[in-house]
Amino acid sequence: MFFAKHDDLVGLDIGSSSIKMIELAELKGNKYRLKNFGLAVLSKDSIINGNMKNGQDVVSAIKRLTENLNIKNKNIAVSVSGHSIIIKKISMSSMKDIELEENIQWEAEQYIPFTLDEVNIDFQTLGISPSAPDKLEVLLVAAKKVSVNEYADIITEAGLNSIVMDIDDFALENMFEINYPEEIEGINAIIDIGAGVININIIKGGSYLFNRDIFLGGNHITAEIQKVFDISYEEAETIKLGGKIEGIDNAGVINIMRDSINNFSKEIQKSIEFFAGSTDEVVNKIFICGGCSNIKGLSEILENNLKIPVEIIDPFKNIEFETKTFDPEYIKCIGPRAAVGVGLALRRIGDK
Repeated sequence: MFFAKHDDLVGLDIGSSSIKMIELAELKGNKYRLKNFGLAVLSKDSIINGNMKNGQDVVSAIKRLTENLNIKNKNIAVSVSGHSIIIKKISMSSMKDIELEENIQWEAEQYIPFTLDEVNIDFQTLGISPSAPDKLEVLLVAAKKVSVNEYADIITEAGLNSIVMDIDDFALENMFEINYPEEIEGINAIIDIGAGVININIIKGGSYLFNRDIFLGGNHITAEIQKVFDISYEEAETIKLGGKIEGIDNAGVINIMRDSINNFSKEIQKSIEFFAGSTDEVVNKIFICGGCSNIKGLSEILENNLKIPVEIIDPFKNIEFETKTFDPEYIKCIGPRAAVGVGLALRRIGDK
């Protein structure tokens, strides 16, 4: 563990298509102000499903952001996701924290499809089980050491210190709690629709209930456009984001986008129905974020298909920023891509 003169951390969200770096200043009354925000696009296939394929591209992007934003604080909160992460809510006999720490390793063996020497394990007690007063509900988290070390090495090579290693799901929960306190008591699904993965995180009262990764995303839409029109990846990406390419039939693009979004919604619906069937709980509202959340028509199609209200997340909803420094229209447009990064920037040295 590294130490600093203050406990602020810079949030570093390393996504599969871009890197987001966010710095917040903490104000009185649990308020925050945006100090720094930047985004660097990664080359295609630098990161696939959370696995580094081109580490040097990632290092270069982090260095570029640090220099361009004139970041002085070298202490970083970063998160991992994908196949290397296991999150399970388990039930254990009620015991003291010190006993829980001693027993959690034995319990973990039942739930983790890796050998214990392959993973870092952490846990958080959620309280007494509503259905069994002699049992504790415990949130068990395991992350493969090879992935954690890979991210830590990348950050070190970029000249920074990895202080907190978080999980994308928990970073989103932190962001949501600050910005949507009026929604906390409901059952909400935060759905991060990225380039390669759709992450579904269902929470209630600010606490984890369910999560699932669906290995679909914006890259699948781009690939379909590229294949149908026989154009370059860059041209297909431009079309996906609403740009125009001469000679491309707009009606054909609309059909591809609609079919892809319908496919996304079917997979999301399966997960929400599985959650409802296994818990007898109902999702009240869906909040979407990520690089694909602003695709035209996506939120409307999801809401129509799922019959659940859908809202695009604003991670800066309750965070102040200077309009002379940050263009409000840019912040509104780019905000959904910054959701994980904001959650990470809320972390502090000494956090578990």
